Amino acid sequence: MVEFPEGFVWGAATSGPQTEGNFHKQHQNVFDYWFATEPEQFDAGVGPDTASNFYNDYDHDLALMAQAGVQGLRTSIQWTRLIDDFETASLNADGVAFYNHVIDSMLAHHITPYINLHHFDLPVALYDKYHGWESKHVVELFVKFAEQCFKLFGDRVDHWYTFNEPKVVVDGQYLYGWHYPQVINGPKAVQVAYNMNLASAKTVARFHELCVRPEQQIGIILNLTPAYAASDDPADLAAAEFAELWSNNLFLDPAVLGHFPEKLVERLTMDGVLWDATPTELAIIAANPVDCLGVNYYHPFRVQRPDISPKSLQPWMPDIYFKEYDMPGRMMNVDRGWEIYPQAMTDIARNIQKNYGNIPWMISENGMGVAGEERFLDKQGVVQDDYRIDFMKEHLTALAKGIAAGSNCQGYFVWSGIDCWSWNHAYHNRYGLIRNDIHTQTKTLKKSAKWFAELGNGMGFELNK
Repeated sequence: MVEFPEGFVWGAATSGPQTEGNFHKQHQNVFDYWFATEPEQFDAGVGPDTASNFYNDYDHDLALMAQAGVQGLRTSIQWTRLIDDFETASLNADGVAFYNHVIDSMLAHHITPYINLHHFDLPVALYDKYHGWESKHVVELFVKFAEQCFKLFGDRVDHWYTFNEPKVVVDGQYLYGWHYPQVINGPKAVQVAYNMNLASAKTVARFHELCVRPEQQIGIILNLTPAYAASDDPADLAAAEFAELWSNNLFLDPAVLGHFPEKLVERLTMDGVLWDATPTELAIIAANPVDCLGVNYYHPFRVQRPDISPKSLQPWMPDIYFKEYDMPGRMMNVDRGWEIYPQAMTDIARNIQKNYGNIPWMISENGMGVAGEERFLDKQGVVQDDYRIDFMKEHLTALAKGIAAGSNCQGYFVWSGIDCWSWNHAYHNRYGLIRNDIHTQTKTLKKSAKWFAELGNGMGFELNK
């Protein structure tokens, strides 16, 4: 029997821009704009206009999640829905009413709200005017938005997060072209990473001024992908060390420890690409660590030495110091192109325990996205997603080992509660405990939903024989 501590939270995660639809939304975020201008960039031409129709169906959707055993729901407030004027952070009345209704409905269904403030959804107007997270003025505007959220909803919401996966903003928008505005510029990416760390710390400071009940906490949600060297060769080990610094510690260290990794700062300084920072800003980061941590985990990060020397004449990018490596014989989620490696859950738990003060943390996302999931529908219309149950069992078994060794993990949130719109992948892969027929917006429990509900009731599960 794999068991978890008393009080361990079983939850689900999603986000505003991936579920709500754009009903009555005053402004566009960068993905709204990208779809409006280049719909061909999105799988099957499906954009965020309707998404999972959560704007209209939230009460019904939350009832289904409660049936699926979801005790806590992590979602986000859209800057573009709540705020009328970004400079003054004046409020949009419809946005305020909507989020009030959603939070009240969560509580009515005995689902604890876990609210995130930014999920890749920068208002496009702030990119057009200020180049988005390249600008420290946008940092100040974000803090104003966060302050409004704390004042409006802090009476009912105890669990807050500044950013979800800020590293994906850096990678997708500023390094590798996955996401709009598809800027490929290493030095700009470095500055964006710094500015988002600064925005998080300033938001933490404001939170602690406004939300003073002892049960109220604020954290950050990071996608941690442990870097594993392809071999014990010193060159491969050096590549893995830099990959760990860049991919994980760039946000983890300032958020939890209050400072950037020394070796990373040294390398960026030597390369002439270190961010612009002031002593006052660095003091703010030092003084405002997070109270808790969310960890999104899907796959490991395997690397080897780069093919050519980083001293070669080439534009600065972080991957001049490493090359991704495909381990032969690996288990894969072939639909998503990600390696399945549950052992990393144990490694993450031990790392947080040993190197980050054993801060309270939770798995804030983990799940398996499958394409063409309708092929697994039975005659009663239920998706027989045993693959998702097995995926969760394997990862939870690895997580339990870390908890048993003393790591302070307090919950597991599956991605996702309901099949949701996944950016330019749209609905190609389905992740939910609940199926969404996007043509009719009919939502039904999958087999995994029943298993998840039983998991929460029994606080554990039997391993497969």
